[in-house]
Amino acid sequence: MKEMLPQWIPTLLEAGELRGFDTATVDELLAMSAATMDRYLKPVRDAANPKGMASTRPAGELLRNSITIRKAGDELDGLPGNVEADTVAHCGPSLKGEFCRTLTVVDFATGWTENASARNNAYRNLSKAEAVIEERLPFAIRSYDNDNGSEFINLDFISHLQAIDVEQTRSRPYRKNDQATVESRNNHIVRRHAFHYRYEPAELDLLNELWELVRIKANLFTPSKKPVGRASTRDGRPKRVYDQPMTPWERLKRFDDEDRARGGPGFIKPGRRERIERLIAETNPAELVRRIHAIQDELEQAAMPRTKRLERKLGPDMAYLNKTLARITGADVSETDDEPAGAS
Repeated sequence: MKEMLPQWIPTLLEAGELRGFDTATVDELLAMSAATMDRYLKPVRDAANPKGMASTRPAGELLRNSITIRKAGDELDGLPGNVEADTVAHCGPSLKGEFCRTLTVVDFATGWTENASARNNAYRNLSKAEAVIEERLPFAIRSYDNDNGSEFINLDFISHLQAIDVEQTRSRPYRKNDQATVESRNNHIVRRHAFHYRYEPAELDLLNELWELVRIKANLFTPSKKPVGRASTRDGRPKRVYDQPMTPWERLKRFDDEDRARGGPGFIKPGRRERIERLIAETNPAELVRRIHAIQDELEQAAMPRTKRLERKLGPDMAYLNKTLARITGADVSETDDEPAGAS
């Protein structure tokens, strides 16, 4: 938040968005520390939302084993084009029936994130979302890392990646740390903007309209830090060392400029730099956020009643509740595992 203000404030002042604030107030805001900003914003960020559910269906073993595993500690070349991908199920409290899925693709080096939604996980639908993302990315994909879900590990998708000369790797089963970058985007991008409600095909167009705006905000106007190493504090405790906060677009431009200075072709696709710079100059961040909020309101009005009805219909998870109560009372959890829900 603090690092984005020097970019946002001049644009907001020029657009008249801060008309009710004097210069002293703006200066006070710019001087505020990141910790103070976090403290003021904590109640908003902590607003409760219903939780989602895991819906990954493992692919067949033979096909899965044909794809190389990439672990959390495996080194990449640190250049743009190595992406991680995952899907989020907008199922609400139940996996039954048809509900939308959002595909997230994030570049490891720059943090550039793209999202697109599909009406379900069928390849003919998810491939449309993948095509949208590949067209939007301002750089070419060089490697594609996914989980073990059948939406990624199938003959059609494997053939597609081979046709565009992209190496495919996969994470280890049930090891989310192998895909820590995209897992963080599932929370900070998808769930933060689309919440945990159940979205059905009727809301598909609204979801994709939302992602078109979120990509501009996240990639062009939201700086972030990346870990660059480790160090020790004075008392010997290890700590992470981070670089200066930058937007994904600024990181991508830096990689592109450095490669061209060495005589390389660069990473940004032809014509994209001018198009994106023009988009930044023409965008009012406050109006962008208002448009995002308007779509979120529409999604909430459509999906929240449906989600609440499902929650009332399903009732509490008694199996989980029984185990929790057993732990609190000190009972042997193993003895309650096979006990029917509601049994006395």
